Amino acid sequence: MDLGLKGKRALVLGASRGLGAAIARTLAEEGASVVAAARSEEKIRAWAEALPAETGGRITAARLDLADLVSVEALVERLIAEGGVDILVNNSGGPPPADAREAKRADWLVQFEAMAANLFHLTQRLLPGMLAKKWGRIITIASSGVEQPIPRLALSNGIRSAVVGWSKTLASEVAGQGVTVNVVLPGRIETERVEELDAANAQRQGKTPEEVAEASKATIPAGRYGTPQEFADVVAFLASERASYVTGAKIRIDGGATRGI
Repeated sequence: MDLGLKGKRALVLGASRGLGAAIARTLAEEGASVVAAARSEEKIRAWAEALPAETGGRITAARLDLADLVSVEALVERLIAEGGVDILVNNSGGPPPADAREAKRADWLVQFEAMAANLFHLTQRLLPGMLAKKWGRIITIASSGVEQPIPRLALSNGIRSAVVGWSKTLASEVAGQGVTVNVVLPGRIETERVEELDAANAQRQGKTPEEVAEASKATIPAGRYGTPQEFADVVAFLASERASYVTGAKIRIDGGATRGI
């Protein structure tokens, strides 16, 4: 299937590792020109240089710290000067674990700025270019915790739920102008982030990370964690020409772990 991504330009946030890196690589493999952004350009270059030359040549590393508005503005100004982007993949890092009763006001403010407010701002700045072309894809990575809250991830559950509400609102506003806006909800995917969470839970429970991981897999109908490539393939489809009638949606990629319909 030709996804119609050749000649498109994409910006993928949080692309130094994990889901962001897998998405950036997959879009490049499909023929898109990809600006892969994260705090560490070196990490992006390291994995991009290991790719076949044709794919790696479509990837440009860029520095972006979502917690720093100056950094956000610098990248946005550069991209607008270069003609904007056709595809935007909003992918922020996850906040530290915390119970709802222990998360401090300062924690909420700091994490909301990086995970939500600056994402909203970045999207608003890049959106006019998409509207002018009457074609665009905005895909935001959230978490299955917005539908089934994950214990000890109160900051993530709360802030990402706000992001989902924003995304649905924006989707309705631009649906008639060729721009789709969707949210993808990862469950337990084999990334460094999930390894870190398993390790933190293991320390708290007095278990090994392997024991925690096996217990977690036992709760997933698929019986395993997903792979970054499985996740990236869904995002690539949503970014494609083929997905032009999919907007305002929440797509779960969790092996059936979310119990609600």
